[in-house]
Amino acid sequence: MASNKILVIDDTTVVRIKVRDMLPPGNFDVLEAKDGLEGLNFIRQEKLSLIMLDFLLPKISGWEVFQKIQADPELRKIPLVLMSGRKEEVTEKLQEPFEYFEFLGKPFDQKQLIGAIQSAMKKAKLPRPSVPVPAASPKNDAGTVVNAGKGAPSSAEIEALNEKIVKMQAEIDGLKKQLTQVVTFIKQKIK
Repeated sequence: MASNKILVIDDTTVVRIKVRDMLPPGNFDVLEAKDGLEGLNFIRQEKLSLIMLDFLLPKISGWEVFQKIQADPELRKIPLVLMSGRKEEVTEKLQEPFEYFEFLGKPFDQKQLIGAIQSAMKKAKLPRPSVPVPAASPKNDAGTVVNAGKGAPSSAEIEALNEKIVKMQAEIDGLKKQLTQVVTFIKQKIK
């Protein structure tokens, strides 16, 4: 029986299989979760040696799973590798350097995977303050702190998000207009 249980939480089957195949045979029992909710259930039920967590997940996001892990003193001791194909989405919410977990960019090879796991194991042993390490609160473009997962969002947070939506919609409309102009230009050149 494998002595080390590794939980891979990723909505992409290929990534879960890739991690399983890249690990040395016989040493690991790899558990797989396809969304954040299933992952949290495994985290609460199993004695894990490592968690590999995708940042973008259905049902409960990787960000929310990360926050729940950090809020629990026992779960914070489990080595953690946070995975994403877009590091900027992680650094929007968590500042570098990543002190207590490791980041693994997708796609990755076996050497990168093993290196990330080894680094996460070392970082998990670092002494931490007795109070949970507060995960950086996500901020919107206006610099307003956005609800970090506790309670209902405040009216200021909702207003800030609505402003961001309006701004993004204006950007999308501008891009559509530019695309239409490019298509028109190409059609004229083809004639």
